[in-house]
Amino acid sequence: MLVCGCGGWMHTEGVEERISREGDPTWFVRSECRPCQWVVGVDVPVGQVDGLVDRLMWTDDARHRLDRVPPYAVPVLRELVEGFARTRRQRVITYDLIDQAKTGDMVSWDPDAEQRLANVPAPVRAMARVELERTAVDRGERAVTVALMEEVKARYFGMAAQRDDA
Repeated sequence: MLVCGCGGWMHTEGVEERISREGDPTWFVRSECRPCQWVVGVDVPVGQVDGLVDRLMWTDDARHRLDRVPPYAVPVLRELVEGFARTRRQRVITYDLIDQAKTGDMVSWDPDAEQRLANVPAPVRAMARVELERTAVDRGERAVTVALMEEVKARYFGMAAQRDDA
């Protein structure tokens, strides 16, 4: 936990998922001292928030995703995801953690596939990861492989080619 110059505790107000200039995922942690209302933000590497996050927090992207869930399903999803995060001793719930909680973290990644995913442009990487893991789960596969990546890529590029022909 951070302590302000006035002696008050800094409380975590939010966490943003970002991509650094080098293309690495980072978190921007926003904290506020309630007694003097001083606000500070810190960029940290993903997962290295010890001492900065004082409670279980949803990133802005994860909260946005939760807001798009039908209202009757929100309590169930929130309980599932927060329980999953607690079992893994994580204080930050990310966009990707929601999918991991839904699949029970059943899908692993072959090292070659993980390396290939790193070459996907950052703005599309999270969506690609979700789609690949969803496809693997739907097929009962326990790992994302390069072969699966090629198949999904061909399916999406095939759809784009059909639209261009029309």
